[in-house]
Amino acid sequence: MTGTVVLGGFLPIWVVTALGWLAGRYGLLGPHAQDVLARFAFTFAMPALLFLTMSRSRLGDLVQPGMLVFALSLAAVFAVALALGRWVFRRKPGERAIAAMAAAYVNSANLGIPVAVHVLKDTSFVVPVALFQTLLVTPVILTMIDLGTPEGSRTPLRRMLSLPVRNPVVAASGGGLLVALLGRPLPAVVVDPLHLLGGAAVPAALFALGMSLHARVRPDAEGRAERQVLVGLKLVAQPLVAYALGSWVFGLTGHALLSVVLVAGLPTAQNAFVFATEYRLDAGLVRDAVLLSTCCSVVSLTTIAWLLA
Repeated sequence: MTGTVVLGGFLPIWVVTALGWLAGRYGLLGPHAQDVLARFAFTFAMPALLFLTMSRSRLGDLVQPGMLVFALSLAAVFAVALALGRWVFRRKPGERAIAAMAAAYVNSANLGIPVAVHVLKDTSFVVPVALFQTLLVTPVILTMIDLGTPEGSRTPLRRMLSLPVRNPVVAASGGGLLVALLGRPLPAVVVDPLHLLGGAAVPAALFALGMSLHARVRPDAEGRAERQVLVGLKLVAQPLVAYALGSWVFGLTGHALLSVVLVAGLPTAQNAFVFATEYRLDAGLVRDAVLLSTCCSVVSLTTIAWLLA
């Protein structure tokens, strides 16, 4: 039963991605559609979704032992991926950051929430995880990517301070957080258009991801090894670290431990592919990490639920 439930959460992702592949395969939307969709998601749809999410957030939800365990597991895997990117795979700074994101940033929204509803029977943990990644992890990663460009390496402080102005994802998250802190509800004339735009964020990102598969080039041996390492870090190392910390250090048991490990084992979010495309990084690496981790996590998430439920 658990495997069927997990599989059901993946089905919409696979369908939209497959439709994107068909559009790319037969040129239904023209030669530039993939870049336009990815840029639309990054510039308009994703900021709208993040603004609404942050404006309704409660920062107090972040204060719980499970969140600390998740944050530490993410940070540990992210740091390992950064080190491997520098010393083993010889990646440039910006590409190290996006590869580390592929290894540690979980798909907490469009996959995590359905899995939490059907497996955990509540969303009390996965929603704070989404908040944590949006509020803290995303700005850090985007800053590292931005500073990893040639322009950023020359003027790091100026680019870091101006990132909220130049980057719509960070600006929207900050604006939503400000609304949440003020505690005043937004009028419908503001919320309704943002709902329409935000609803397109996930489909646009997945559709662009699917279109990119049409032009996929089979990586060489080193490229395949790097992809396998990133997926292994995401689906094996991160939940194992979360289990070790939660069980042996913080004393979590039962449902609390299952929640942390299951969410830590979620596959890579498609946001990583959108960021890689926007910053002209190795989108092929991130695309493959998203796809492989999503496909393989059907087995890994089912195993986690079976062992800990």
